[in-house]
Amino acid sequence: MLLRPVHDREEDAAAVRFVADAALRAPHPAPPARDAPLPAPAVRRPHHARHLARTDPGGCWLAEDAAGRPVGAVLSTRREGTWGLSLLAVLPEARGRGVGTALLERALAYGRGCLRGIVLVPPHPVAARVCRRAGFELHPAARLTGTVSTAGLAAPDGVVAEGGPKDRDLMDSVDRRLRGGAHGPDHDELPRHARPLVTDDFAGSGYCYLSGGRDGGEARVELLGATSRRLATRLLTAALGVVGEGRPVRIEGLTAEQQWALDVGLAAGLEPDTAGWVGLRGMRPPSPYVPSAAFL
Repeated sequence: MLLRPVHDREEDAAAVRFVADAALRAPHPAPPARDAPLPAPAVRRPHHARHLARTDPGGCWLAEDAAGRPVGAVLSTRREGTWGLSLLAVLPEARGRGVGTALLERALAYGRGCLRGIVLVPPHPVAARVCRRAGFELHPAARLTGTVSTAGLAAPDGVVAEGGPKDRDLMDSVDRRLRGGAHGPDHDELPRHARPLVTDDFAGSGYCYLSGGRDGGEARVELLGATSRRLATRLLTAALGVVGEGRPVRIEGLTAEQQWALDVGLAAGLEPDTAGWVGLRGMRPPSPYVPSAAFL
């Protein structure tokens, strides 16, 4: 087995995509062609891998077998002292050979010196065991899914506007307050694939990204942060209004501290369910906050 860094190129992004899809979804007999279509939830993954290969080359690794075939991948980030595990995936046929352990060791080494860590842990006992052994506290998480019913939503109690480059400092400030480290360059990448919404008034500030939802597909509310539950409620209410009546939406990574999000989601007719854990090290659950699986 050979471990090598993920490079900012299409071939490596396709390799990461292949491993992730094979490990987390249905297996593929061979790596897909460059122009192969992706399942809707995975559309952003090639961009995500290339973005992290640029910003965090020391935290992104591929494992290859003797024939040069990708068998495992890990993507991790380091943002102002906050380390995040974005992806750890190993092909089913390569498990039990130390591939995942070796990849995780490289990612953890990249985060050495970071006081805080965060990871969204899928609802699988092996994933939970790996993250717990790596020193993460596991906080049970909920998700909200379904189609939006705007009839039950109150009007936002303040102005929510389209975000843009001018709001970068606002977003980084909210990040530092909630998770101890700004997302920094992620706020340059996310608007390429998600719609940013911001609110800012005398009561505080906050932001939210709304992704997907094109051509009737499922939208996702992700990476929402605010300085108060009131503003977080305002942002989530506005985001669900943007999704629109009868459109499918998904909100994940909600710890027990995010009761405000459950209230808004239930008012909009969404269904709650349990879904894995939010793993944290050196920090309490950020609140009010909705993490992104890709950018945490």
